[in-house]
Amino acid sequence: MSDSNQETLGSPTPEPDAGLNRDPEDWVTGDEPMTAAQRSYLDTLAREAGEELPADLSKAEASKHIDRLQQRSGRVSGEGNGSGS
Repeated sequence: MSDSNQETLGSPTPEPDAGLNRDPEDWVTGDEPMTAAQRSYLDTLAREAGEELPADLSKAEASKHIDRLQQRSGRVSGEGNGSGS
């Protein structure tokens, strides 16, 4: 009873690292406007760094700035460079 037109999630073949290391430029939705969560977090990081960034960034651009500012501030979660705690 499977519907061949049914929308699915995932992939029929495994994706190494579950796509976690995919470059933001390769994201399917990377050119869409940044999310509200990205905007809020990026605002916090930019204020801490004393930087001003455009408010019309794409998801991919916002992600790159977030990564850069996290490294600069030491706000890296999970695996990091060992700085901080």
